[in-house]
Amino acid sequence: MSPTKAARATTPKKPRANGTRAAAGPYAQFMARAYAMETDAAERYADFADQMDVHNNPEVAELFRKLSSIEALHAKRILEEMGWKQPPRAPLAWDEAEPPETTAHTELHYLMQPYHALQLALRNEQRAEQFFARIARARKAPPEVRRAATELAEEEREHVRLIREWMKRVPKPEKDWDRDPDPPGLSD
Repeated sequence: MSPTKAARATTPKKPRANGTRAAAGPYAQFMARAYAMETDAAERYADFADQMDVHNNPEVAELFRKLSSIEALHAKRILEEMGWKQPPRAPLAWDEAEPPETTAHTELHYLMQPYHALQLALRNEQRAEQFFARIARARKAPPEVRRAATELAEEEREHVRLIREWMKRVPKPEKDWDRDPDPPGLSD
């Protein structure tokens, strides 16, 4: 059972007037945060794909597009499982400069290879797992939030495993992978 399905099955819900069901209170806020993490990750990977296209690095661009699609599917699943017809509106601040499941733009290199992109994705999934695991352990969190956080942490651990498997199938970069005999320059 998926984490959000498990959480939905154990969380009391009330029907809305339009027939959809929605969680109330802290659980809905928590799931809105989970949704925001997934959409932030999808948007960032899409940005990275665009940047790799600009630098004529189509192989890595395509990998980032795949990662973006995967994260977008996770976000869509949260919307569906919560019965939300529209994304939650509340802007959410993060404790860190970046949301847990994204990478800063400064981590990109125009010559990076698929292995590097997967390393970034691996770190993102590990941070997401740690984020959810902390909430799952928080004694002050309501039980339904802790249950959902436990399930989401397990899902992120599975993503970590899958990315590690994926990394085994792509070549590791050579030691001088970032050496460019004709680096881009600015003209006056």
